[in-house]
Amino acid sequence: MPTPYLEQVRKKDQQVNPLFLSHGIEVESIAVDRAVLRLEVTSGLIQGGGVVAGGIVASLLDGAMAHAVLGGNKQGEVASTIDMNVCFYHPVLNGECITCEGWVDKRGSRIVFAGAVALVEGREVAKATASFMIVH
Repeated sequence: MPTPYLEQVRKKDQQVNPLFLSHGIEVESIAVDRAVLRLEVTSGLIQGGGVVAGGIVASLLDGAMAHAVLGGNKQGEVASTIDMNVCFYHPVLNGECITCEGWVDKRGSRIVFAGAVALVEGREVAKATASFMIVH
């Protein structure tokens, strides 16, 4: 059963995730151990070199993995990122759309291992792995 947060964050007019709201991140789907987020790149996300800031892509990857974890959590459990590794393959430009797919690789009782990929028009632009602590 989805938590009230997971029910609300899926809505286009959600107000429960200020980070998603401020960056324009939308939830395409959340299921058990899987999540897909989407971000239409705007000029406010571009850094001085003319491409999307790496931290924006990393936040999107982290969010996809975290929501994949949350999708499989029991009622009352939250997840906190312990560590994350990101590899960037290609720059992302203004006006492009990033789709980020996150999944759970292994779920333990306290630690969950996850992965995610960021895609622009089907092309991998970044990939990440992370571990999350389950907090009751």
